[in-house]
Amino acid sequence: MRKYALLILLLSSIPSISQNCENTLSGTVTDLHDGSLLAGATLIVAGSERAVVTDLDGKFTLKNLCDDTYSIQVSHPFCLTKGFTIKVSGNTTKNFKLEHHLEELNQITVEGKAYSIKSKTILENTISKEELERFSSGTLGDALNSLSGVSSLNTGNTVVKPLINGLHSSRVVIINNGVRMEDQEWGAEHAPNVDINSAGNLTLIKGAGVLQYGGDAVGGVIVAEASKVPVKDSLYGKTLLTGASNGRGTSLTSQLTKSYQSGWYATVQGTLKRFGDFEAPEYVLSNTGIFERNASLHAGFNRFDYGIEAYYSLFKNEIGILRASHLGGAQDQIRAINSDRPLIIKDFTYDINAPKQDVTHHLARIKGFKRFDGFGKMSLQYDFQRNNRLEFDIRRGADRDKASLDLELNTHTLMLDLDSHLTDAVSLKTGIMARFQNNFADPNTGVRRLIPDYDKYDLGIYTIVDYRLNDNLFLEAGGRFDYTFMDVFKFYRTSFWESRNYDELFPEIVVEELDNQILTNPQLNFYNPSATFGATYNFNEEYKLFLNYSLASRAPNPSELFSEGLHHSASRIELGDLRFNSEVGHKVSLTLQRDNENFSFSVSPFINTINDFIVIEPTEIQQTVRGNFQVWEYRQTDAQLLGVDFDASYALAENFRFNHQFSLVKGYDSSQDEPLINMPPVNTKNEIVYQNPEFKNLRLALQSEYVFRQNEFPDNNFEVFIPETETMETVDVSTPPDAYHLINFNSSIDFKTTQTSTLTVGFGITNVLNTSYRNYLNRLRYYADDLGRNFLLNLKINY
Repeated sequence: MRKYALLILLLSSIPSISQNCENTLSGTVTDLHDGSLLAGATLIVAGSERAVVTDLDGKFTLKNLCDDTYSIQVSHPFCLTKGFTIKVSGNTTKNFKLEHHLEELNQITVEGKAYSIKSKTILENTISKEELERFSSGTLGDALNSLSGVSSLNTGNTVVKPLINGLHSSRVVIINNGVRMEDQEWGAEHAPNVDINSAGNLTLIKGAGVLQYGGDAVGGVIVAEASKVPVKDSLYGKTLLTGASNGRGTSLTSQLTKSYQSGWYATVQGTLKRFGDFEAPEYVLSNTGIFERNASLHAGFNRFDYGIEAYYSLFKNEIGILRASHLGGAQDQIRAINSDRPLIIKDFTYDINAPKQDVTHHLARIKGFKRFDGFGKMSLQYDFQRNNRLEFDIRRGADRDKASLDLELNTHTLMLDLDSHLTDAVSLKTGIMARFQNNFADPNTGVRRLIPDYDKYDLGIYTIVDYRLNDNLFLEAGGRFDYTFMDVFKFYRTSFWESRNYDELFPEIVVEELDNQILTNPQLNFYNPSATFGATYNFNEEYKLFLNYSLASRAPNPSELFSEGLHHSASRIELGDLRFNSEVGHKVSLTLQRDNENFSFSVSPFINTINDFIVIEPTEIQQTVRGNFQVWEYRQTDAQLLGVDFDASYALAENFRFNHQFSLVKGYDSSQDEPLINMPPVNTKNEIVYQNPEFKNLRLALQSEYVFRQNEFPDNNFEVFIPETETMETVDVSTPPDAYHLINFNSSIDFKTTQTSTLTVGFGITNVLNTSYRNYLNRLRYYADDLGRNFLLNLKINY
């Protein structure tokens, strides 16, 4: 029996004796992001004491391994330790990749930097998350107005459109969390449907610097990004509550984020704003309240080499339009324009009555990406937007609660992008975009449709190449081509059709002739090339020079082509022109920047020449069944805009800093040799800031804002007949208001409530001296003054 046992033991030992345990496992450990070699990485064989450290070239060798499967743990300072399962059969080679500088990467991610979509040869102005929070109760336009070179085109105080170096609306592209906004931005009184509280930062590019999203940014690009989420187990959030005396309203916003080490994350955010009638220094601005409700959900899985994310937001806003802007006969219009006070002033109320806007915007996006070794990062994105705009006029009878304008705009977009590093010095970004858009104008409003039904198809392709010539010089060049096809069904009044000579120019588009109307089917094609070329030169660690040329080509929008009727919330009749061509802008910008702790500055001159520039101007007053309204008509011309933006910041003493901004824009109609309408006046801002991080991060800021009178403007005055007096009177719609000076104050202080929570208390006053003024760029300046003094209290808790 003992003999058999010895035999069995001997046979069972044969495999172990014959097994090869002299194998080696060798290879390198590299950075997952850029492929750089990681010296000093430690590799440990699980279940044993065997370990090895990579040399200066990132190489390692583990010896005396059997033909078997091993668990290898790889670690490196500031890297996420990672486990790998390796099958060894003979001498084996295996390369390992780690996510290097994990903490630094998380910090960058939290700040929300998305360098891949922006220009590298145009100076970008960024508003941080902390600065945005001071505008929690305001709008996107209010926040951007704090930057040099940015003004705002206002319809009252609640509809605020950003105006960049003199250009606005369709000429300014807004990117909201990776999606190009399609919210009927062509309307001068259509404010961007973006919740300022959902943005982690705002970046302004004063030029066509984002070819990825379109080449039609004749004015510039605004990028609103949510704060990115770190790849670690965490739960955090914030709540902001703002109260304001002017409008007697509040704004509440809250956000909560949950993230995991595995890469999964989710963020939920919501905002509620309610304000009643706002007030000028001497009277109530009747029917100017707002009621805004927003919500968003952002979720996904994010690793360096692959990921997927989904985003949804709902933006809903009800906005009152100044009651005094909708009047009766021509004599009332003249009285209103010549009066120092609105003709209609009522007691304060939270009610929002006609005239008003009611806007609902849905945005949904899903995006996935994958990195391929030696190829690059491939991204695929689909997004959908539905924008429903209701505009209510003052009506009587059974239709008094019915919208006068009811537009539903649906947009589907598909984008495929490749971001590749061809060499250490050269990178390439290219992609293709397809978009389908449908606009439906409800015919049952009882009012002639201002904008017709249409289908629009867009196809675009772009390529951008970056080349770092050396440590000091960086070059960038890009090109894009867009094709646009519009299929439109539009009713024209026969008298208007013939007065424009359309009956001879476009007889082929007539579908049917009715009693006093003509049904047409315009089918329009636009071919739009765009390009950018620029260079950035670093003189040393402090000085940098940006030079950029951009070619932007923009197809006319539906409002410019087809408007024919009363735009109710704008309080004016608008007339488009079917004959318009694409605008083509050539912009050259230069920026010299110094970045220094004690004294920093940037000076940015530019010149923008635009062929076939589309401008809208007042031409007359017209009587309708709903009263008398100004008539504004689009026309096409050649234009040139030039100007300069200047920013400076100087450390006066410890904790004290002086900030200065200056902006100048001149716009000229080259064809008619006269100034362009609605060019921003020269303005300057000076601010003294005291900030003490050692004392609860106390911050005190006093700002002086001076806006000069606009002395260059076209003469668009006209005469109207007054039936009551049987006389002709001049309507002065051109003369700009006087210059004005505003003093503003804001402050904040932090209180540590728990180890993980901080309460920030902010207090501010706008228009401290309660100055009466009218802004040349406020389209309701004919009827009332701008806002008076406003006290703001802001409470923010981070948790």
